[in-house]
Amino acid sequence: MQGLVQYFFLCFLLLTMPALYAQQTITVSAASEVKTITAALDKAGERDTILVKAGVYREGHIIVKKTVYLKGEGWPEIDAQGKDEGITIMANGVIMEGFRVVHSNNGSLKDYAGIRVHKSNQVQIINNRLERNFFGIYLAETDSCTVRNNQVSSANKATQSGNGIHVWKSYHATITDNHINGHRDGIYFEFVRQSRIINNVSEGNIRYGLHFMFSDDDVYERNIFRKNGSGVAVMYTKRIQMLHNEFDDNWGSAAYGLLLKDITDSHISGNRFRKNTVAIYLEGSSRIDISKNTFVSNGWAVRLLANCEQNTFSRNNFISNTFDVTTNGTLNLNLFEHNYWDKYEGYDLNKDQVGDVPYRPMSLYSQVVEKVPAAVILLRSFMVNLLDRAEKSIPSLTPESVKDETPVMKKYNYD
Repeated sequence: MQGLVQYFFLCFLLLTMPALYAQQTITVSAASEVKTITAALDKAGERDTILVKAGVYREGHIIVKKTVYLKGEGWPEIDAQGKDEGITIMANGVIMEGFRVVHSNNGSLKDYAGIRVHKSNQVQIINNRLERNFFGIYLAETDSCTVRNNQVSSANKATQSGNGIHVWKSYHATITDNHINGHRDGIYFEFVRQSRIINNVSEGNIRYGLHFMFSDDDVYERNIFRKNGSGVAVMYTKRIQMLHNEFDDNWGSAAYGLLLKDITDSHISGNRFRKNTVAIYLEGSSRIDISKNTFVSNGWAVRLLANCEQNTFSRNNFISNTFDVTTNGTLNLNLFEHNYWDKYEGYDLNKDQVGDVPYRPMSLYSQVVEKVPAAVILLRSFMVNLLDRAEKSIPSLTPESVKDETPVMKKYNYD
């Protein structure tokens, strides 16, 4: 019996040794035997490491069809020379780390990218620098891919910039610790399911810091969206979670911190909205829990269209906003409760930290501006203040149903 066990063990070693010994490191540099990344890929076997030394590699369109570890040392530069894509990955389990990828082609018929992952799973794009590409990193029809700690920047011109990190028709993507600026959209999701965007900085992009459509069951956490054309646009999506993000300085005539269009069954909590033209704009959205957020120094904190219903605003801070809440309808089907409003002038006789009279966050002037935008020129005028005071004393024109029955007396500390 012991001899039989030894026989099978020997057979196992003979079968597995070739695979073990096939893993090798191939060095690419001007001084080594292998001088191009393409030549190293031709020579490599599955699971090999390709170590690319510092230098500039102008090899045209590099295509990876083997499971390899592409490791850059000293930031080797892949220069697409404006002719095509930098590198396209078409194999599962590839790791690409430590490269500088520049100058992909621009085009209106094809989305050229610095790094593209196409129909491949468990690929990792880590610690790379992408500059002056049309699209930066592009994932298409992938599963369980990771994009981590990359610097992605472009020319900040609409005709020369696609999206920084673009994900299409993919599952279980993880986009984390990246910095994106100067692109059309910083991060773009379309038909992306069960994925996570965590701890990224998306700033100075032409359109949106983050734009996603038809992408359900995703989590967006601890990101910073700053000084973009608009902060974030969420459209035609279900069951999202947006937690502990920062929406800062997204100013412009059509700029939003967060735009929600046709969104349902979602949770928005722990975020900070500061100095946005509109902090949150809701259209056709329902059953969203918006809680524990801070709205500070925005033009409009919340613009809530009449086609929104069953949304709950609770335990939020509203501080130094020009308008806290506006709507374009007369009937409110949403709930405001236990929020802190710095404009609340009610009293708390029983000392339970909850105001004894409801707070109506909509002013008469906000209704006027909603219908006649040019009326904003009268902001802070004596007549406007007088009208608002009169409306608060005897509400007649603002929607009766837009009110917080339980306003709190002290702001919440979410820092």
